[in-house]
Amino acid sequence: QVQLVESGGGSVQAGGSLRLSCAASGYTYSMGWFRQAPGKEREGVAFIGRSNDATVYANSVKGRFTISRDNVKNTVYLQMNNLKPEDTAMFYCAADGLVVPGPGGRLDLIHDFTYWGQGTQVTVSS
Repeated sequence: QVQLVESGGGSVQAGGSLRLSCAASGYTYSMGWFRQAPGKEREGVAFIGRSNDATVYANSVKGRFTISRDNVKNTVYLQMNNLKPEDTAMFYCAADGLVVPGPGGRLDLIHDFTYWGQGTQVTVSS
């Protein structure tokens, strides 16, 4: 059983930056981030395979967020720049699942993720 521990959430003003980290207790294949705002559905944000070249993003964050991983540390990072109030959500790290780009720039879940973190809150004020 792999455990995921997130860190790095917080409160920033619009235009600011945050870096989320997710440390896995063991080997994982795909890793990435979902987010869920109050009253909204869970949304896939960014995902990465074993290689830093294998990434996919939701259109809503493309060009502002960058996902990367350190396989030695079993850690994935989400660098979030130019944050907007609509980015306010609970962000959840997940591992070993599959998403693909879907209609409207969403990321559609093809295979549910096996491991999940507890979540870290990101709040962006205008």
